[in-house]
Amino acid sequence: QELMAAEAKPSAPRLSRYERHVQPCLAELLGTALFIFTGCLAALDEPGGTGRLQPALAHGLALAATAAVLGDI
Repeated sequence: QELMAAEAKPSAPRLSRYERHVQPCLAELLGTALFIFTGCLAALDEPGGTGRLQPALAHGLALAATAAVLGDI
């Protein structure tokens, strides 16, 4: 009996309301704002011949930069 109690894994700490609800919503808001901002800026200045390539590259580079900077979080 005592051996089984010693082998039991400790439970994970309970997250606060901020960490469960507010923090994920803020992350979604900032991520969405980043992609909308970069997409609109890429589509505004359209030099001849780029077409759909420029907004696609802007979104891809923004995603790559975000993953590289915030990948460990």
